This record gives sequence, structure tokens and C-alpha cells, in this order.
Amino acid sequence: ALTGTQNLVVLAKLGGFSTDSVQGLLDKVGLGDRGDSKYKTYSLGMKQRLGIAAALLPNPKLLILDEPTNGLDPAGIQEVRALLRQLADEGSTIFVSSHLLSELEMICDQLVMLREGKVIFTGKTSELLAAQQPVVVAKPEDMKDLNKLVEIAKSLGHQATLLDDAVHVKGEQNFAAQLNKAAFAAGITLASLAPIQASLEETFFEMTGE
Repeated sequence: ALTGTQNLVVLAKLGGFSTDSVQGLLDKVGLGDRGDSKYKTYSLGMKQRLGIAAALLPNPKLLILDEPTNGLDPAGIQEVRALLRQLADEGSTIFVSSHLLSELEMICDQLVMLREGKVIFTGKTSELLAAQQPVVVAKPEDMKDLNKLVEIAKSLGHQATLLDDAVHVKGEQNFAAQLNKAAFAAGITLASLAPIQASLEETFFEMTGE
């Protein structure tokens, strides 16, 4: 079985690339002290990072990755996420294809969103999220009041839905105080009330109507 270093050396020679960069690439992906370890002893996250190091052997201007965190545990996902963010901050252009929208939200500056082969959005991640109307999430102490709370929100002119034992109301942050006052007047005590910004996943479902 080959070590991490030997794997990169073999790939470099097969591709006609210099082997001088091997140790530097191992350092870059956080495997500098594990280069002499056998590949079979690597965790999935380490194997994925070694694969990224291999992709960097020709010093590409564009790095294309398909589902780079697929199958990884939370620790492995965090390792790969941090590496991709580091590479981007250092000037590399990285194209990531993934269905894990929560991961893309944390690492991507630009997005191209597809549905059934058609582009439904292209632009900055921050601009897409900023354009979404905030949501006020309210949870009554008595779950029997959920439907009543939905009706109160609707009577105030806002769209409201039930999700995960809470009422999600589309509205600006200052609507939270108005909803709290109306709920109190109706004899409903709220266990929690907080405005939140829609996630990328929620935004995608809203845009696609799913």
C-alpha cells in the first residue's frame, strides 16, 4: 500500500508534473504530517483532501469538484469546507457541484441554481439571501394554540405556515413585537419568538415552489 506522499508522486510522474510541489501540497491540505502514513489509514476526510491535493498538482487556475463532501462525517465535511474556503481566499477559482445547499451557503461567493436542467438563479449568494423576506418564528407554550396563532398572523396581513411545531410568518423583524402583542391579547403565551433569515435551502424551495 502506498503512502499519501507516494500517491502524489506517482500521479505527478504519470501526469508529467513536477514532484517538487508534493510536500507543499500536503501542507496546504493539512496532511503535511501524515504524508508518510499509509493511504489505507486515512479517514474519509483525509482521503478527500488528498484527492484535492492531487487535483492541484498541475497548479490549475480552475478547480472543478463534484460533491466534495459526499459521504463524509461532520468532521470530514468541516475539514473539506475549510480547505475549499482557504483555497478560494488564496485566489483559486473553485467550481463546486453539490446538492447540499447548506454547505454551499457557507462556502460559495457565487451561485448557479438549476432545476430540471434550467437555470433559475445566477449571481452572488449574499444578494440572493438578502433579497429574501425575513421570517418570524413563533412557538406557543400550549401547542393547542398553533392554529389560532396562524390565524392571528394572517389577520394581520401576513403569510403564515406551520412547520416543526412552530408558526413561520413572513415579515420584517419589527413584526415580531406586533405578533407578540396580538397573541397576548388573544390569551396566547409564546414560549419563543425570533426573526430569522431564510436559508439557501428554504430559498431554493420557495423559488421552485416545492
